[in-house]
Amino acid sequence: MLPMSPVVGRMMEVPLLVSNILAFAERNFGAVEIVSRRVEGDVHRYTYRELGGRTRRLANALGGLGIAMGDRVATLAWNGYRHLEAYYGVSGSGAVLHTVNPRLHAEQIAYILNHAEDKVLLFDACFLPLVEAVAPLCTTVEHWVVLAGREHIPAGSSIPNLLSYEELLAAASDQYEWPQFDERSAASLCYTSGTTGNPKGALYSHRSTILHAYASALPNALNVSATDTVLPVVPMFHVNAWGIPYSGLLSGAKLVFPGPQLDGKSLYELFEAEGVTFSAGVPTVWLGLINYVLQNGVKFSTFRRTVIGGSACPPAMMAALIDKLGVEVCHAWGMTEMSPVGTTGVLMAKHLQLPPQEQRAILQKQGHALFGCDMKIVDDLGEELPWDGASAGHLLVRGPWIISSYFKQEGGEVLEDGWFPTGDVATIDPDGYMQITDRSKDVIKSGGEWIGSIDLENIAMAHPAVLQAACIGIAHPKWDERPLLVVVKRPGMDLSKDELLRWFEGKVAKFWIPDDVVFTDALPTGATGKIQKNRLREQFHSHALSS
Repeated sequence: MLPMSPVVGRMMEVPLLVSNILAFAERNFGAVEIVSRRVEGDVHRYTYRELGGRTRRLANALGGLGIAMGDRVATLAWNGYRHLEAYYGVSGSGAVLHTVNPRLHAEQIAYILNHAEDKVLLFDACFLPLVEAVAPLCTTVEHWVVLAGREHIPAGSSIPNLLSYEELLAAASDQYEWPQFDERSAASLCYTSGTTGNPKGALYSHRSTILHAYASALPNALNVSATDTVLPVVPMFHVNAWGIPYSGLLSGAKLVFPGPQLDGKSLYELFEAEGVTFSAGVPTVWLGLINYVLQNGVKFSTFRRTVIGGSACPPAMMAALIDKLGVEVCHAWGMTEMSPVGTTGVLMAKHLQLPPQEQRAILQKQGHALFGCDMKIVDDLGEELPWDGASAGHLLVRGPWIISSYFKQEGGEVLEDGWFPTGDVATIDPDGYMQITDRSKDVIKSGGEWIGSIDLENIAMAHPAVLQAACIGIAHPKWDERPLLVVVKRPGMDLSKDELLRWFEGKVAKFWIPDDVVFTDALPTGATGKIQKNRLREQFHSHALSS
């Protein structure tokens, strides 16, 4: 018997497009401020309404350069109002915004630009030397546009016909009708180096971007509203600043962009000057801000909430923010392939009466899935594991803002029975709180048992003399692998290997305690601020363990 035909709802068919966010924000929150610390050194401020006018000028200017539907337009820029204009002007016109990480090597940037077949590159003036190194390697870029007025473009560049962004906008009309098209059309492109081989592109659609913005703005997630002043420390070239340029506008929040000055002093002064209430970033940035505030004996007057992601937030960092600085911390997890937010860690009503330390243990997990992100954990054979908070398995996800394949089908089929394998090892407790225990490639396998490097790093960083720590597996003739701890000490503090190893006693199983400790001046970090354990494994692959 054939199933009955469904009754079709009688609702308008309005496509979910990025331009709709801008139109909504301009109409309903037109006087809300956007403040930017510019590459030029000054502070710029204007309103959502002025953003709308300049963005329409940009759309017209791009059309004048021959940019058509689906063409890729790249950016090499810090967080600022001009970069925000590109977010909406490029995608809103039907082209594809491609944000490029300027912290990559010139050869990597050239590979990404060529692979994406970008036709225009918009870049901050401070990146001119980098662009001059990249330009001879690029085969598709037709227009090089400096995000500045002509007076801020150095003379004598090796790139002929450099265009001034401000001149382009001044010559374009602010009269522009945002085109309507299929919401499944590509809106933006972000490349990830967290895969094997060359970087691969995640191509987001307008639909996926809007749905992600809706979900990430909810109270159980970023909790952004029109009462907030939001400063995204996470770069706009890194997974679209976790969607804040979209969720911030649709919520009507005041936006504050820090530009290139991400040191603790500069961030603190901007937080205070603009009354920032909410921010988001990776642990390495918060480390600098926390150290500045504590060392100088200052306080935050308005800053109340932060989301920390990119890598696990050490418990010691969470404790400093909550206990010493009065800042609420929301742990988050995601990936470039996930737009990126998948989970956020907030308490449930039943947790509010728990002792502070029990609450803290919950907050240190990566948290609940956002609606729209489904997840499960499986063993090595692909069998699903229970949500008991103890069983650790490979984390898989699926949802409307999670990729089905990489741009140009790089890497071939990536899904496993409709699920995306994240490469993370995790547990999920009965209440649905997920906790990353390691990356699949970082987990230490000792005597047939898994040892979570993240747990060991967190314990080490709780020691008052430890500034940073990374734990890697070192080959062992009997146990296959054993943990090696690589540590950066706090300035002016003394710490011996034996003292640090004793610190672990009673905190983990005895066989988890690292076999050795190496002290170093700095840990290698990648373009997004994450510690590069692959480089540590290369550096210490022949290290002789002391035990």
